[in-house]
Amino acid sequence: MGSTPVLGDIEILSDVMNCGTPDFETGAARAVLCLGFSESQKSQMSELADKHNRGQLSPAEYEQMESYRRVGNFLALLHARARLSLKRAGQPSG
Repeated sequence: MGSTPVLGDIEILSDVMNCGTPDFETGAARAVLCLGFSESQKSQMSELADKHNRGQLSPAEYEQMESYRRVGNFLALLHARARLSLKRAGQPSG
């Protein structure tokens, strides 16, 4: 028996989002595209990235940075699915 590959967050979420569910309805797709980080969160992410680049992150800050990364990847997947749904519906996504 071969070993099962280890899947990361994004691979698992991608599989969940592509499990035969239909596209988002137009209104839902537009609502999803409105989701994003606040300005204070963006500022926090920038500070964490700067500290990471200088090698000055604490373990707790590293975990916070990784959480932001995972949530950002999830948002990117949702946004891509929403844009594709709008495209398939003949609607502009921008």
